[in-house]
Formats: sequence, structure tokens, C-alpha cells
Amino acid sequence: MRLKDVADVQLGGQFSAISAKFDGKPASGLALRLATGANVLESIAAVRDTIAQLEPNFPQGVKVVYPYDTSPVVQVSIDSVIKTLLEAVVLVFLVMLLFLQSVRATIIPTLAVPVVLLGTFGILLAAGFTINLLTMFAMVLAIGLLVDDAIVVVENVERLMHDEHLSPKEATIKSMGQISGALVGIGVVISAVFVPMAFMDGSAGVIYRQFAITIAAAMSLSVLVALIFTPALCATILKAPVPGKKPAKFFAWFNRVFNASASGYAVGVEGILKRNKWFLLIYVLLLAGLVALFARIPTAFLPEEDQGTMMVLVQLPSNASAARTDKVLQAVSQHLLDNEKDTVHSVMAVNGFNFAGRGQNSGLLFVELKPFDERKGAHQHLKALYGRTWGFVSQLNDAMIIPIMPPAIIELGNATGYDFFLQDNGGVGHEVLMQARNQMLGMAAQSPKLALVRPNGLSDEPQYQIEIDEEKARALNLNLADINATMSIAWGSAYINDFIDRGRVKKVFLQGKADARVGPEDFSKWYVRNNVGKMVPFSAFATGKWVYGPAKLERFNGVPAVQIVGSTAPGVSTGEAMDILQDMAKQLPPGVDLVWTGLSYEEIKAGDQSAWIMALSMLVVFLCLAALYESWSIPFSVMLVVPLGILGAVLATLGRGLTNDVFFQIGMITTMGLAAKNAILIVEFARELYEDEGKPLFQAVVEAARLRLRPIVMTSLAFVLGVVPLAIATGASSGSQHSIGTSVVGGTLAGTFLAIFFVPLFFYVIASITQRFRKARPAAPVTPIQEKTA
Repeated sequence: MRLKDVADVQLGGQFSAISAKFDGKPASGLALRLATGANVLESIAAVRDTIAQLEPNFPQGVKVVYPYDTSPVVQVSIDSVIKTLLEAVVLVFLVMLLFLQSVRATIIPTLAVPVVLLGTFGILLAAGFTINLLTMFAMVLAIGLLVDDAIVVVENVERLMHDEHLSPKEATIKSMGQISGALVGIGVVISAVFVPMAFMDGSAGVIYRQFAITIAAAMSLSVLVALIFTPALCATILKAPVPGKKPAKFFAWFNRVFNASASGYAVGVEGILKRNKWFLLIYVLLLAGLVALFARIPTAFLPEEDQGTMMVLVQLPSNASAARTDKVLQAVSQHLLDNEKDTVHSVMAVNGFNFAGRGQNSGLLFVELKPFDERKGAHQHLKALYGRTWGFVSQLNDAMIIPIMPPAIIELGNATGYDFFLQDNGGVGHEVLMQARNQMLGMAAQSPKLALVRPNGLSDEPQYQIEIDEEKARALNLNLADINATMSIAWGSAYINDFIDRGRVKKVFLQGKADARVGPEDFSKWYVRNNVGKMVPFSAFATGKWVYGPAKLERFNGVPAVQIVGSTAPGVSTGEAMDILQDMAKQLPPGVDLVWTGLSYEEIKAGDQSAWIMALSMLVVFLCLAALYESWSIPFSVMLVVPLGILGAVLATLGRGLTNDVFFQIGMITTMGLAAKNAILIVEFARELYEDEGKPLFQAVVEAARLRLRPIVMTSLAFVLGVVPLAIATGASSGSQHSIGTSVVGGTLAGTFLAIFFVPLFFYVIASITQRFRKARPAAPVTPIQEKTA
């Protein structure tokens, strides 16, 4: 007897419950996942090349398309940041030309850019980093920073040549004697402020680390270039000013305006020093305002990004057929293809699967948007399409249909919003866990600040439960293993072995015929062979009943759990929504706990670490300044100005309706370094005039502030304009660029235009207190040494 005499033998797919359509036509999908450490652009290009070589051998009418591809958005994002980088270089060049008013003088700091960038790339290569969005963002930030040191050198040399009529070589030598300490201090401070970021863990740590290494490397190289390369260029390229030669009309007008402003600024500083108590009170009020405003910033982990794709999750009732699911998928697909053709490029529909699980009542749409250069209007942005899609699917009552915007980092979940599990830590059982889930969903539905709170999993469904009477089974000489094997083959399938078919390994499965496993009554058709060789029907030892139960058993952290995801109402941050949900979880039954996962977990982790990282950054900066100046008091003059820069970053972020996310925090730390840099330029000069040259404290502070105003304004303006392209970027990765660019621009402007008034005040007050303390402290008695006479 052959197998064909008692069974139907056929070749087929291992899983036949999932089907797909592309733009309404039958399709078969193949998904690829990038290996750890692989280059996404190179990998996908290699895949496309291989498919192109195989495509001529495909059957006629078969075409290969790529409905979901992450490489275009990566390439467009990198191209956009490179464009921003070039714009930053041009803007910085123009600012330097405006202040230095000489092409020769402007070229010198500009030459530092390629030298430092090349060296930074070398350090990144040695550290094992790649050229990606994060390192390119850091490069854009570094453009304004790395020319600062060279600008300070060139500006001081130009000032000495003009005011003291020195030759370029003499002016360079004197200039380096005056500002070398400040340059070293600036480099140490800005590098030190980023170093603690490199020690954060988690996903936020990966982001911070790449910024920290990139900027610290660029700043260290910038200081070396300013101390070694720039002086040599100044001595050889610059020319002494020609006596009697007047600058161009525009530059002459600019100099008059700036000099008048500098004189007014010096008068203002004198007034502030004379009324120092009032302005210290104003500073305290600004600190109080900073605390109040900082608490109002909505929190998030990452900003929303237009990734060029959207997904639509479809979930029907548990008794829905595949044909019914397909009808809903086609309705949504056709709407997107017909009514959103200006925005949507293609739609891939998958029937039988979504992120909640598998089943004939599950479906998923992959919506590919048109390239960014074809989507210039605001209505073509992903967020606009997302809103319109919501308006359409809300009219369909056949299913739960949820559009999904992918997160900025795909590996951290499937959608933006929040994501958590309810865990059965107390062993309360599935029924109580489901009651807790429904209680949580009910409370969330009543909150106007929460939206689309839903279970991310298959609901409980009707199941036919078989109860085996073990005593009867043993009396009938039946083995439980044989009973289970028969049930698996009859109602599911059983893997037998492998065989070779035309050079490919294929699996052999054994399962009951479809017409013999339609309903509960078919159990009577199945028999189990007992230990003596007789066939025993299931009805002799088993009974069945209908129950409700989970479609799949889900565990998280090793215990039973259910997953819940959701979004926020317009204008509500994920941080605020998570606080609301955390309060709701306190009302759940004992033994059921809320545990965050995905983006939500990373947001909490990053928030917990960021406060410590900022405090550690300030401590490291303080210790570096204390070592540099060999004083515990002078560093306070620098550190007290840092909150003013943070105030500007907070105001700018609130003004644009952005959130306190990872990129905002990077911008805030950058602002801390820039505020300290401006303070160092004034403090270093004031200390030299007061301690080394012996000038009165009041006069030394005012003169230092006046002399350092021009390089402070020039370097800060150069940095701000270098970052402006980030703040106004459009297209791919614009959300991240806006977050970091806005905070840095706001922080730098406030840290500059408030610091130039408050830094002289802080140095004057602290130096005065230190001076009085030294006078009040009695001198140690001196015991004369008596010589012994022979």
C-alpha cells in the first residue's frame, strides 16, 4: 500500500493564511532585516542589484516593487544635512567677513574648517562610528564652534595691529600671549561639557555618545589648530593696516554703529556694576522664571518625523472571514490610491497579519508616500495625510482601523505614542488580568488628553475546549502522548521530516483533511490507537464545550501580560499622557502592574538620566575651570551664566511648540558650553587686567567687557547663523533638526546678549567678596629664624 492510497499528497506553502496585494493586484512579499553593523544604503543597493539580475528569469507578468524601503529617507536625510552643513559654512564665512572686513583675515578661520573636519572624521573612524544623521548633526553644530577659536585669534591680531601699530608677526606673538589661556579654557570647557554624555546607556546613550565624541573631537582639534596653525597663517597672510586707508562705505558704517554700541555697552556695564544688588535680584527672578517655564515644556523621547511611509492596522471581530477582511483592506487601499494620489505612491495590503498577531480577521497596509521633492506642500506631509486618513477610516464601522506613523527609530516600536504592558505579577490569573485591561481602557477613554488607547493583541475569542477523562483513558489502555499527537494531526499539523526537491530542502507536514475538522461534531470521526492495537473514538474518553480564551498566550518579563498602546490628544505630550496613565494604574487590582516598554521606556530612562548628566556636566566644567584658574571663586563667574543660556533654549522651544526630547537636551548641553565660552572670554581678560596688570577691579571689568564684545558677538553670531539651517529645515529628519536647532539658537542668543551684561557683574561681585575676605583674614604670624653662632 502506498501513501497516496490513504492520503492526499501535495506541494504547497507552509503558511497559506497570509496573502498580499500591491495596488490592488495579487502579490507575494519578502521582508529583509538589516544585520547588526551593516550599512543600510550599501545593503539595500546590493539587494536591488541582485534582484535586478534575477528579474529577467521571473515568469512573464511578474514585476518586483519595493513598497517599504527605509533607504530613501536615510539618503534624503543625509543629503539634507550635507546641504545644511554647506549652508552653515557659507553663513559663517559671511559673518566673519562682516566683522573682520578683510578677505585675507576671513580665509584664515575658514581654512580651519576642512582641517578640523578631516581630523574629526579620522577620530570617528578610529572610534568605530559611521557617517550617519547623528554624526552629521553634530558636524553642523561643530561648524560654528570650530571657527570660534580661530576667529578669536585673528580678531585679536587685527586689533593689536590696528591699535598698537604692530607688524603681523609681532601682533601674533603678543596676541597668543594674551589669549592662549582663554583658548585652552574654551576648548576644555566645551569638550568637558559633552564628555559625561558619552557614559549614558540605553538608546538615548547611543544618540548622546555620537554627539559627544564628534563635538569633543572637533573642539579639541579646533584648539590645536588655533594654537598652532592659525598663528602661522596670521603671521604670513595678514598685512599691517595702511595708515590713512579708509574701509569701504558699508564697513565704515558698520564700524561706526558697532563702536557706538560698544561705547553704550560699556556705559551700561558701569551702571550694572554700580547697581549690582538690583541686577542680582533680577538674576534671581530669571532663575525662578526658568524653573517655572522648564516645568511647562511637554516631554517626549524623540520628535515626530516624516519617514515617507505610513501603516494602517486593520482588526475585525474574531469571527470575521478572510474575505471580509480583504474587503475592508481594499476599501482603504482604494481610497488612498484614488483620493490621495498627490501624496501616496503605492499601497501594499497584507491579509492575515498585523502587529497585534495573525488571523483571518487581521490586516495591515504599508503606504509608501511619494519622494520628498514631490511633496512640497504642507498638505502632502505625513502628518497631514495621517489626519485625513483618520477622517476616512472613522466612517467605516466594519473594523477597528488605525493609521500608524512609524517612530523616528524603527527598532523602538511600530508606532509613535506610548506603549506599556499590564503584568500579572501577583498570579491573579487571566480573567482578572483581562478585567484590569478593560478597566484601564475604560478610564483612558474618559480622559480628553488620551486618544486611541487600545490593546495591541488579539482579543479573547470563542474556543472549543477538550476535556480528557484521564481515568477513562487509562482504563481504555490509551497513552496521553498518543491522544495529544492525534489531536495535533487532526486539528492542526505535525512536522514529520525533510526531503530534497530540486536541490531545495522542504518540510513534510501531516494534518487531517479540511472536511474532517470543520466543527465540534467532527471529533466523533477521529480515533486513537490504544496499547493493544484497538481504535478508540474520542467520544469514549473526552468531552468538549465552548469557552472564551486568549488567541495567544503573551508574557513579558517572564509573567503573563497584555500590551496596550495609544496616542495623545492634539497639544498633549507623551510625557503628560504617561503621567496620567501611571495615576490610573494605581486603581488597578492588586497584583497587576503597569510596565513601560518601547519608546515610552526609553523616554523615562532618558529623563531620569538627563538631570544627572547635566549636573555632572556642570560639575566637570567647574572642576576644569578651577584647575585652569587655580581658584575656586573665579569659576563661579562662568558657571552662573549657564542658566541664562538654558532660559533662552526653553523660551525658544516653548515658542515653537516643541518638546523636551533627546535632541532638545543635546541642544541645551551645547548651550551650556557656549554660555561658558562667552563668559571665559570676559573673565580671562578681566583677571589679567586686575591681577597681572594691577588695574582697579571696576576699571578692569569694564575694559575687559568692552574689548571682548566684538569677538563674543562675532563668534556667537557665526555659530547662530551656522545652526539656523537646522532650525528651519524641511523634509526628511526635519523634526530632529528643528528640535536641536531651535534650542541652540534660542540658548545662544540669550546666553550671549544676557551674558555680556551679567558676566562682568558676576566677576565683579565675586572678586569683591574674595578681596574683602582676604583683607579680613589675619595674616599668619612669621617666626624669625635665628642663626646659631659658633
